[in-house]
Amino acid sequence: MRSKRLLPLAALLLCTPALTGTAPAAGAPAAAAPQGTAPQGTAPQGTAARPLRILLTNDDGYDAPGIRTAFQRLTAAGHDVTIVAPLTNQSGTGTKMLSGTTVTVRHPEPKVWAVDGTPGDSVAFGLSEVFEGAAPDLVVSGTNFGPNVAGLANHSGTVGGAIAALESGVPAIAVSTGGFAAPDPVATVNAMRPTVDFLVKLVERLQSQAKSGRLLPLGIGLNVNHPVVGADGKSPAQGAAVTHQDPQAPLVPDFTDSGDGTWKVSVTFAPRPPVKGGDVEAVSASKVAISPMSADWNTGPADFAKVSALLAGLRP
Repeated sequence: MRSKRLLPLAALLLCTPALTGTAPAAGAPAAAAPQGTAPQGTAPQGTAARPLRILLTNDDGYDAPGIRTAFQRLTAAGHDVTIVAPLTNQSGTGTKMLSGTTVTVRHPEPKVWAVDGTPGDSVAFGLSEVFEGAAPDLVVSGTNFGPNVAGLANHSGTVGGAIAALESGVPAIAVSTGGFAAPDPVATVNAMRPTVDFLVKLVERLQSQAKSGRLLPLGIGLNVNHPVVGADGKSPAQGAAVTHQDPQAPLVPDFTDSGDGTWKVSVTFAPRPPVKGGDVEAVSASKVAISPMSADWNTGPADFAKVSALLAGLRP
């Protein structure tokens, strides 16, 4: 069933050439403009006609460069954006959430909530309390520092925040900035600007296709990975592709016995050649990878049929 739903979504995302570039939409401001500066009753140039209510989260922390860049750019595009994100860096926490009986929450400034927990905790708090009684139109998680492609996505707190939203029936987009390599700090931060410019165009595309309905099919989200292009990271991506998640797991762990009951942990980055049509192939070609994802781990119909055949007749 999943593959049947993803094909129309791929057509929706790429049927218009405008989405394949990452330059800002015509008339979009070069820098963040304060919310509410447009004359009453008019939309800022380069924005969608109906502003969206967006819950913005991440796994790098509520004050990280990526989430602040996304906040500024989405707000400048006319949307009503509220940050509900972890108080501290929660990279690699995956889908972990609701593991404690209490949670500390701070409200350091208007439109910003900092939750002392995971991205999933942040989204759960945001949907339950900050947006109580009126769910947001969209949850955006990111932009993350570094890639979340292939097996990296399985353990990503950025992706986990988006999954928490999908579980609650809210459309969600996970966004990351980085190529398939260890990120260069300066170039990656610079590349966050073209990343969020692309994000704004993606949201506008979804909104124009939705015609006041859901931005995405129920239960389907997007995992978006924007490459770092150019030595300084400021160049736009060279197109976009709807992809699937490359099956490889590039991080290889090793454990060395210290002899005292502890083991030293080391991790090696060992990438393999990218599979055709996957997210690694796209970002390695300086393209934005847009991978549709669901909130569950159900297989497609072919794999389900194979497992059913393997287990036919099995009884307790």
